[in-house]
Amino acid sequence: PNLVKAKTALHYGLEYLELADSSGRILLNSDLPHGRGYGSSTADIGATLFALGHASERALQPAEVAHLALRVEPTDGSLFPGWVLWDHRGGQICEDLGAPPMLSVIVLDPGGKVDTIAYNQQAHEPILRTLVSQHREAFTLLQEGIKHGDAATIGAAATLSAVAHQAILPNPLLETALRLIRDTRAAGVCRAHSGTILGLLIDPHDTDISDACALARQLCPETVNIYGLSVIGGGPRQLTSKTE
Repeated sequence: PNLVKAKTALHYGLEYLELADSSGRILLNSDLPHGRGYGSSTADIGATLFALGHASERALQPAEVAHLALRVEPTDGSLFPGWVLWDHRGGQICEDLGAPPMLSVIVLDPGGKVDTIAYNQQAHEPILRTLVSQHREAFTLLQEGIKHGDAATIGAAATLSAVAHQAILPNPLLETALRLIRDTRAAGVCRAHSGTILGLLIDPHDTDISDACALARQLCPETVNIYGLSVIGGGPRQLTSKTE
């Protein structure tokens, strides 16, 4: 009952599929904290809509789910397979950028929370206009990095974007993360644009993720939770349990 966004998305999905409300239930299991930038709302909304399509035997495509999700709130591109350039507010742009190369990420989670509803109601356009050249450069680097599978170029793009976004939502942990690039041999820094978390992008061919995590723990404040993950593309994944 407290997952209002997922519940709202469910009703939009039922309407879109021309189905009446029923006595069905959706059970959401997620350990993603809200308000830190993990994309938890998009995950809840997307899982709800993909599950609805599966249950009704009218499989919803990622583009359909994304546009339904936009009726609830601005939505990130993790609903699409691979990496995409996606207009997270209006859905007018959706460009497939390809699959991510082999990358790891050291998550730096300082806790805290950003009220994404209030954040998305703010007028960021004037500041964004001043950042056009930085964002254009970052996107060009990202395209090149994905095309050639070059972790260093992808890392440079992410770092440029992370630094530029300080003008909109300052993250006090970013300076520490930038210093960690050299010490951990990271390719760059990525960040949540409406949250508190950051990540060190690591080329697993060059750097052992466990050693890099250990070093990051030494250099970060004790209040920062640190762990390593693999970078993957987006899109739905249907899981089945053999015990059910």
